[in-house]
Amino acid sequence: MECVTLNNGVKMPLVGFGVYQIPASDCERCVLDAFACGYRLIDTAQAYLNEKEVGAAVGSSGIKREEIFVTSKVWLSNCGYDKTKASVYHSLELMGLDYLDLMLLHQPFGDHWGSYSALADMQKEGVLKAIGVSNFFPWALANLARFHEVVPQVNQIEINPLYQRQAEIELMAKLQVQPEAWAPFGEGKNNMFAHPVLAEIGAKHHKSVAQVIVRYLTQKQIVVLAKTTHKERMQENINVFDFTLDAEDIAKIAQLDTHAPLFFDHGDVSQVEVFKQFTDAVGKMLV
Repeated sequence: MECVTLNNGVKMPLVGFGVYQIPASDCERCVLDAFACGYRLIDTAQAYLNEKEVGAAVGSSGIKREEIFVTSKVWLSNCGYDKTKASVYHSLELMGLDYLDLMLLHQPFGDHWGSYSALADMQKEGVLKAIGVSNFFPWALANLARFHEVVPQVNQIEINPLYQRQAEIELMAKLQVQPEAWAPFGEGKNNMFAHPVLAEIGAKHHKSVAQVIVRYLTQKQIVVLAKTTHKERMQENINVFDFTLDAEDIAKIAQLDTHAPLFFDHGDVSQVEVFKQFTDAVGKMLV
């Protein structure tokens, strides 16, 4: 597996397996299947309600702990220095782990400054190998990176062929923050798996549309989270390092950018109320 090197020297796999929306009853099996296919980066979150199952898979995999890169995320109901710190230790307890390879703040709302300060202190203590954020729009990311002692190692955001966020990726490069793509397939929205341009490029290389998407992003050195509950698709999504998209392919895919999110615009003030409602709902399940 190819890796990127984060701004603190930690190496992170370029392709990972995400467990968003995978029920706890299926999660351990899916993560073990992902390990069998060669994945070593597993991405979960407090709000996914399957951290325990991810940890169980890590523990029963037979793979050395230092060979697995485990990511989780702090939910908004755990905002603030003290609550964030307590929640991270609770996540570690649920997973049966001594440390996390990466801990992110899940959303750019609430007391994210206090929460990020807690992550930075836990990183100094060795409990977290790397820290970062998720869904931080440009102003929020630049503010945190420039006015906090520790520059985030990662920003996990929506990136896919229809929403490529090139200007934001350029900003991250300037700030030395590693971009990581969630929903690289857009969850199939806008008929992405049947897009004629992507299908044409896939046929040219004897690859699927999903493989073309993953390769496009990894060639741009963007970490990709691919999610599926089917083992054969897990294998397909990780089998992308035996071909290279040429300049013509890349130019065609670049033209697909609509510059509009398929899910949320976190920089839109109306989303504050949306995520407040999410927080109240998820927070009750985390109690």
